[in-house]
Amino acid sequence: MVTLDKIFSLCKRRGFIFPSSEIYGGFGGVYDFGPLGVEMKNNIKRLWWDEMIKFHENIVGIDAAILMSPKIWEASGHLTAGFADELVECKNCHKRFRGDEVKDLKCPECGGEITKSRKFNLMMKTFVGPVEDKSTLTYLRAETCQGIYVNFNNVLSSMRMKIPFGIAQIGKAFRNEINPKDFIFRTREFEQMEMQWFCHPKNADNFFDFWRDERIKWYYSLGIKKDEIRFKEVDSSERAHYAKRQVDIEYKFPFGWKEIEGIHNRGDWDLSNHSKHSRQDLMYFDQKTREKYFPYVIETSVGVERSLFAFLCAAYQEIKGGRTKTTKSSKDVEILLKLDKKISPFKVAILPLVKNKPGLTKIAKEIYQKLKLNFMVIYDEVGTIGRRYRRQDEIGTPYAITCDFETLKDNTVTIRDRDTMEQKRININEVNEEINKLLK
Repeated sequence: MVTLDKIFSLCKRRGFIFPSSEIYGGFGGVYDFGPLGVEMKNNIKRLWWDEMIKFHENIVGIDAAILMSPKIWEASGHLTAGFADELVECKNCHKRFRGDEVKDLKCPECGGEITKSRKFNLMMKTFVGPVEDKSTLTYLRAETCQGIYVNFNNVLSSMRMKIPFGIAQIGKAFRNEINPKDFIFRTREFEQMEMQWFCHPKNADNFFDFWRDERIKWYYSLGIKKDEIRFKEVDSSERAHYAKRQVDIEYKFPFGWKEIEGIHNRGDWDLSNHSKHSRQDLMYFDQKTREKYFPYVIETSVGVERSLFAFLCAAYQEIKGGRTKTTKSSKDVEILLKLDKKISPFKVAILPLVKNKPGLTKIAKEIYQKLKLNFMVIYDEVGTIGRRYRRQDEIGTPYAITCDFETLKDNTVTIRDRDTMEQKRININEVNEEINKLLK
């Protein structure tokens, strides 16, 4: 059974994710992505980007700045009580807690008296320039979509877009979460993949249903099983203030069903508010119908870290007694990370059968050098071949190429499939073509 501790242990041990600033005691709610983690993260982002930009018509991308005018956050409502947590503060140690975390009106840390609850804004403040006062105050963005809305006219005119169309973006966002938890599920620094679809108000309901269905298909295509993921229609009393309708895509994590993506009908809230506050006309004029209106926005918003977390949990398997019955495993339980090959960090492992045979290592390194021009490839010659296979299984590498003593005789190698453990021999000259075929 997958647990939070098992995923955390695997991620740190194998170089997926590390606690931030660990040698200084850590930094709460922030994580660093290691060599495997950053590759997997980049694969997920590339697949999402291709899905939006390549495989759907009429969607373009932007990369808006993290720092923006604070007036944007006033217009969006992020500086009001709506974007805040209800917290209490200890009068003694001055630490803050959610109201539901405090028992008997005493501080959970020091037992001191606590204040009455009040709203604390989640925006992270910073200053621009040498002077720190109200005139230089700004914020790290709390979401990426506002950069899309304020560039609506720029994209519309420069790309000659016509309704309906979408603008996609991937980028960092920051929230001063008072209680980050559940590993990388709730953090203070995170990445979002968001697409804002601009459409006529009368077509918004149909487009909402279309994007809701399209988005869950994406998870299915990358290995998430149907019983592990679901839609949750959010009631009007719980959804975001701007949302006319909201559906969350939830994954069944070890700690319960939690949101990994939201689909929102934001109405004309964003463009109309930015138009009012900036005094710039952000309405759309239809040349054919001569109609002028604020487009409705259908938003799909994905947490990169949350989706990566879900893919890891979905792929994690424990094999009791080991996978190979012909040889005794050194462990009672072996870990198999059955990642979809499109998101696995490495696609192929190159393994000489033994490292003290110069002819084998020479051939293996030549194959490695050729394949790395086209694929993410890892070379491993340390330990027994069985141990190296298990090591690659644990990090999700779908294929392993082994150079053995037969290679020296007939110029062939074996290709091992991670999931079936089946092996077949092919000529060295066919390796690149075979891997290309397997990874399609």
